[in-house]
Amino acid sequence: MNNTVSPPEASTQYRLPRLGEPAPQFEAVTTQGAIRLEDYTGRWVILFSHPADFTPVCTTEFIAFAHAQPAFKEMNCELIGLSIDSYFSHIAWIMSIEKNFNTKITFPVIADINRDVAIKYGMIMPDDAVTAASRCVFVIDDKQIVRAMIYYPFTTGRNIDELLRLVKALQTADDRAVGTGANWKPGDNLILFPPLTQDEVEERMRSGSPDCKDWFFAECKP
Repeated sequence: MNNTVSPPEASTQYRLPRLGEPAPQFEAVTTQGAIRLEDYTGRWVILFSHPADFTPVCTTEFIAFAHAQPAFKEMNCELIGLSIDSYFSHIAWIMSIEKNFNTKITFPVIADINRDVAIKYGMIMPDDAVTAASRCVFVIDDKQIVRAMIYYPFTTGRNIDELLRLVKALQTADDRAVGTGANWKPGDNLILFPPLTQDEVEERMRSGSPDCKDWFFAECKP
């Protein structure tokens, strides 16, 4: 029988946050000064990590995030970037982006040189020889709850339009108590949740609505 016990950090160090749980709190140095996650209560947050400064795929992502920042702000959503690079590296890279791509980066970028935030959010793959943060996205709602997580490989840049759609879908689901179907975008029909009792099933089927395809599948207008 194997009585080997893993060190405590082996099971907890790289534990991923879970959907519906409070987001791990942090205080960090950024390109916009020190920030605390709790200061963003009342606003949605996109917390995203990139493997390293001065890399081409990450550069395209920062440009895309910067261009989409006004649209995120319209949804009461703030952007926070992160990588395991120094404050000085972040500043130099941001200046390069502004000079070479005429794009100003105004959202904070965490200088997570000690990997404190990256470890809390499981941004570093366990047993990976690469110590850079993965290309992760965490959507945190206005109550500081983790609502979505997406991981991308180092080679593939993120689709920022999809992140905008995701935040809007989550907010719509909260506001209307509905679901959003595949490829949903603002203006599309919304999905009603299935009834929970036989009486509710019969009531739905009696409605005769053309948007009710079957007892378990019904839509409503936006």
